[in-house]
Amino acid sequence: MQTGTVRKAVIPAAGFGTRLFPATRVVQKALLPVPDGRGGLAPAVQMIAEEALAGGVETVIIVVRAEDLPAFRALFHEPLPGDLLSRLPAAGQESARRLLDIGRHVELVVQPRQDGLGDAVYCARETVGGEPFLLLLGDRVYRSRTRTPCARQLVDAFTRGGCSAVSLYPVPAAEVERRGLAAGRWLEPGRLIEVSAFAEKPTPQVARERLRMPGLPGDGFLALFGQYVLEPQIFHYLEESIAAGARERGEFQITTALDRLCAERGCLGLLVEGDSYDIGSVEGYLHTLQVLGSRHHRE
Repeated sequence: MQTGTVRKAVIPAAGFGTRLFPATRVVQKALLPVPDGRGGLAPAVQMIAEEALAGGVETVIIVVRAEDLPAFRALFHEPLPGDLLSRLPAAGQESARRLLDIGRHVELVVQPRQDGLGDAVYCARETVGGEPFLLLLGDRVYRSRTRTPCARQLVDAFTRGGCSAVSLYPVPAAEVERRGLAAGRWLEPGRLIEVSAFAEKPTPQVARERLRMPGLPGDGFLALFGQYVLEPQIFHYLEESIAAGARERGEFQITTALDRLCAERGCLGLLVEGDSYDIGSVEGYLHTLQVLGSRHHRE
C-alpha cells in the first residue's frame, strides 16, 4: 500500500435524530429518502456511500446502533426475494442491483452508546486500522459543481499536501452558531488554507475574534462541509478525550481531537466546489428535498 493512500471511509449513522422526531422513531435518520439524481428516491446513507466510493475508497464503514443493524444489513447485503424483485420496474431492479454492488464495499460497525460524533468515529478504529481514512457525516448529502466529486477533490488535496484535510465552504456570520468553523492562513487564496483553529458552533463575537478569514466577502467565515480525510492519529486523541470524560455539550465531540491533529501534524482546509445538504433538521431536510428535487426536474 502506498503511503497516504485513502482506502477506507467512515460514515457515522448511529444518531437518534432528535430534531426529526417522531419520524426517527420508525425511520433511522440516515435511511430517510432523498432524490437520487436518477429520477428516484434513495436512502441518504446510500447517497453518502456512493459519494465515498466516488472518492476512490475501497471500503465504506458505516457506524450504526445495534437495533438498526437489521435494516442496514437488509439495505446493503440482502437481495430482494425474487417475487418482489420481479414486481419492480426496470429502474427499480437496477437500483436493487446497485445497492448490492455498493454493499460489497460496506462493513457495519456498532456504536454501543450514542455518545457523540467523536465516540462514533472512535468505534471504527479497529476496522480502519493504522491508515488515513475519509470521514463523511451521516446527516449530509453532497453534490459537486464540477465533474469531480466533492470527496475526490478532498482526497486529491490530502494526497498533494501529505497531511489531514477538511472541506470548507463560506458562510455569513448569521450562521456561525449552527456550524463548525475553521480558520488559518491562505495557501491558495480562495481555495486552500493551512488550518490553525477549529471551533464548534461559536458565537458571532468569538468567530470575529478568533476565526475571521481575510478575503471573504462581507462578514464571512469558513464552515466545515462535512467531509474530512484524517490521519489515524485522530484515534489516539479521541481515546484520550473519552478516557478523560472530556464531553462537550454532554457528548464526545471531534473538535478537540481535530485541534490536536492540526497542531501536531498539520491540516489543510479545501474550499470545495460543491454543495452540502443537511438532512439532520426539519428545515434542512425539507430544503434538501426541494433543492435536489427541483434540480432533477431541471435536468
